[in-house]
Amino acid sequence: MTLLFLGLLLLLVGFNAGKISLSLERSRGVLLLGGTLLAVLGLALSAVVQIEPGEVGVQTLFGSIQPRILNSGLNVVNPLVNVTEFDTRTQNYTMSAQHDEGQQVGDDAIRVLSADGLEVVIDLTVLYRVQPDKAPQILKTIGEQYQVAVVRPITRTRIRDNAVYFDAVALYSTRRDEFQTRIFNSIEKDFKQRGLQLEQLLIRNIQLPASVKRSIESKISAEQEAQKMQFVLQKERQEADRKRVEAQGIADYQKIINAELSDKLLQYESIKANQAIATSANSKVIIMGQGRGATPQVLLSDK
Repeated sequence: MTLLFLGLLLLLVGFNAGKISLSLERSRGVLLLGGTLLAVLGLALSAVVQIEPGEVGVQTLFGSIQPRILNSGLNVVNPLVNVTEFDTRTQNYTMSAQHDEGQQVGDDAIRVLSADGLEVVIDLTVLYRVQPDKAPQILKTIGEQYQVAVVRPITRTRIRDNAVYFDAVALYSTRRDEFQTRIFNSIEKDFKQRGLQLEQLLIRNIQLPASVKRSIESKISAEQEAQKMQFVLQKERQEADRKRVEAQGIADYQKIINAELSDKLLQYESIKANQAIATSANSKVIIMGQGRGATPQVLLSDK
């Protein structure tokens, strides 16, 4: 556009060179030629616009937004239009309690009140993108600062609106996924109405009040102690069962032995053992008897 205006300026000077000065009159041909070349070159360059990959262009002519969207690559346009480029790739907006972690400097976490009246601090990242066919609508109704005008306020408002249906501990633990799904659906609807596509909602951290955290930690500690005691009791029961089975086995063994043994069987086994001893190669004296009053028998062997 600059070359076009410069060329038109030279043409204007060339046509009026005689009226301005004699020296310019002698250079009139050069001025006209140069002005023509610059005007043609500026016109050609102004009529071609390059859009980068992952972006679309929206044309504005004298304040009026044109419906035709410029896609990535070279596009031929009216030299007088102004082109605004929109990034259609995935973008993120982070709101965190950590300094310099999000788009806002300082603590930008979302503070909400839960159903039980406790303040919960939420760190969140929003992943979204501009819908290419909605870029003219965004420029017309929102402008280029859609992060500040739409993404941030809608996200924070919908999270606060939905947090009141959950207790603080439930947000932190059992109903966290349900809460994330609920706020995703409500934010997605609002974004779509404004030409934005919500891709993902990431709850990065939920911080409970210190008193609630201590209560949860105490409860977890008590549950762990209870589980440990149950394990010890189960182990003791198993050991008692083992000893009971062992004792029953010994008792059954003794019962079987007592039922099977008799005096004659014992006497027979004793005779067999004495015979084996008597026939062995060692010298020995064997005294045999059958209880009180029985006459002992002495067997001598010198083998």
